Amino acid sequence: MLTKRKSRSVAAVLAFSGTLTISGLHKFYLGQPLWGVLYVLLSWTPIPKVASAIEGVWYLAQDEEAFDRNFNLGKSATRNSQKVSNQVGAMADAMRELDALRQDGLISEYEFEQKRRQLLDQIS
Repeated sequence: MLTKRKSRSVAAVLAFSGTLTISGLHKFYLGQPLWGVLYVLLSWTPIPKVASAIEGVWYLAQDEEAFDRNFNLGKSATRNSQKVSNQVGAMADAMRELDALRQDGLISEYEFEQKRRQLLDQIS
């Protein structure tokens, strides 16, 4: 959970749900377990419920960039998707070249399958 990208809307929903149910779930989601435990321990008081409501509004008031800076180590979703898109494009080009070599008879079916598996292993 600490390395996965956090969603601003999920954090806000969890924060708002803390005003009605168990407070602090949003803190666990955002990778702040000590704060989450503190919210749970103080759940018999209105303090965590009010704090959860304020934080829910704060999460929604932030733009995606500010939220990513605060909770995703500055990594934005658009940069990650562009990187993946470029990697997939390069992989597709390599597969096409490999298939062309096989169709031209320059490599055998066995060699093609080995190289194809190596390329697919690089993705995962």
